[in-house]
Amino acid sequence: MSAPVVVRTPRVLLPKASVDAHRWAVIACDQFTSQPEYWAEVEKVVGDAPSTLRMVFPELHLGAPDVAERVRACQQTMREYLNTGLLEEHEAIVYVERGVSGGTQRGLVVELDLEAYDFSSTATSAVRSTEGTVLDRLPPRMAVRRDAPLELPHILVLYDDPTGSVLAPVEAVRDDLEVAYDLDLMLGSGHLTGRLVRDPAVQQLVFAALDALVEPEAYATRYGLAGEHPLQFAMGDGNHSLATAKGTWNELKAAGAASDHPARWALVELVNLHDPSLTFEPIHRVLFDGDTVVDDLLLALGATTRPVDSVEDVLAAVASGDGVQRFGIVEASGLSVAEVPDPTHQLAVGTLQTFLDVWLAENPEVEIDYVHGEDVTVDLGRRPGNVGFLLPGIGKDAFFRSIAVDGPLPRKTFSMGHAHDKRFYMESRSIR
Repeated sequence: MSAPVVVRTPRVLLPKASVDAHRWAVIACDQFTSQPEYWAEVEKVVGDAPSTLRMVFPELHLGAPDVAERVRACQQTMREYLNTGLLEEHEAIVYVERGVSGGTQRGLVVELDLEAYDFSSTATSAVRSTEGTVLDRLPPRMAVRRDAPLELPHILVLYDDPTGSVLAPVEAVRDDLEVAYDLDLMLGSGHLTGRLVRDPAVQQLVFAALDALVEPEAYATRYGLAGEHPLQFAMGDGNHSLATAKGTWNELKAAGAASDHPARWALVELVNLHDPSLTFEPIHRVLFDGDTVVDDLLLALGATTRPVDSVEDVLAAVASGDGVQRFGIVEASGLSVAEVPDPTHQLAVGTLQTFLDVWLAENPEVEIDYVHGEDVTVDLGRRPGNVGFLLPGIGKDAFFRSIAVDGPLPRKTFSMGHAHDKRFYMESRSIR
């Protein structure tokens, strides 16, 4: 029996043509949280124009003394934009083309059924988290959503479609689609175009292609797994935002909300894991004053090491793709590559992090940092007393299977693109 499709055609709200789209669209609220100067520039660009900036809560301000007032202001602006007719509703999938560092990223804005999403580590739902959800991060986000009449998505949800079957029916009619928006994004974040897929026949072809990806036979062939609880969608960006939507829906459901309540659904953008523009950058580890970790690690994992002469040799070894789990070790004494004969996880980062979590709990005086970039990892790891770990990137072919087998990936496993490439708010949807 086919797995049910858990997405549907959305009723998106978009600003009228008279609104300046360049000032309307702003970047995801969880970006540049340590760079107030970025958000100050956004304020200058927006000025007094209608903007999604007035409907979202930049997480830069989570510790501000006036959080409650800021939240109320967001919700009041939503009501104002609705009441003044600034937004127009369209019943359509939105085909998004977004210029990013790796090229043009293509996505489909749809509604996703929160009943099919579970962010727990033991989830068997159709939609699952890729990384652990930090429950402490949900209450302030739920405070924003709880009384909000609208939602604005920065959520990217991945599907695994190596042949491009899902986008094929949309690409076939791309040039005939109505352009909903076409703009340069502010502060160097590239170009954004959205086209409306209104034709129900095309919509159904998209949903049928998504359904076909998790047909039992296809699922078993691709992953070597039984298809009783297929993983249809995995979180890309915005896991805590989707978890917030889930938590708020659970509250409404417990209070007696009907099963067709609009808050049961969340507006998301679906992106193919195999989109050429999508890159997974590894996040490396550095331990400070923790140089005893290497001996303990080798003993615990039964791993062996061999010295190498250069960082390039380390990176080539860990990315060899021959089925052996490896990671690089950077110490003051030099570089080496560790090989793990019996890994505890589908991915090297999972094997390493599982060990480190236990070891760090037993050695609380040692600090760990999660580092983007090999150069910084090597520089810090070579300092006396420190140890750096260089990890391979995540292969797209292993991504879904790892989540299906092991559950959410360890924290700080990968970074999906650069900050400037993150989703901008453009569409919204009524959740009342």
